[in-house]
Amino acid sequence: MLNDLPDILLRHRRAVGLAAILLSILTWTVDLTDLVYHCPYCRVQRTMIGVLGLLLILPNPAHWLVRYLSAIFALFGLAVACTQHFRGWAKIMGGEFSWGEQWYVNAWMLSGFAIFILTALLLLIWRWRPAVAVVDES
Repeated sequence: MLNDLPDILLRHRRAVGLAAILLSILTWTVDLTDLVYHCPYCRVQRTMIGVLGLLLILPNPAHWLVRYLSAIFALFGLAVACTQHFRGWAKIMGGEFSWGEQWYVNAWMLSGFAIFILTALLLLIWRWRPAVAVVDES
């Protein structure tokens, strides 16, 4: 079942890409309406998730330029997310970590989710192949 997951997601790649764009728009809305702290790390991560979602819904994600741009944007987002996540681990190891008032918006936990989402979107873009036409020779 888990081995089929990438193929299932690629069969519905436009829906996955639109979900990533929607996630990016939703989190930017929460940020711009001052409901959360204006975190520069989070802004980069949510923007890169949206850009990768946009690249995933393009007609040919297997094009070399799309793959090149997806690698650049994903690695930038991953570097930022890993930096933020590592800062959280440094706080944990230093005894300074707290979940805060709202545990569900904890930057350490959310950066871990961003790492997962950015990696998944990049791998989906790089795995996608155009369908091969089947010729009936009967």
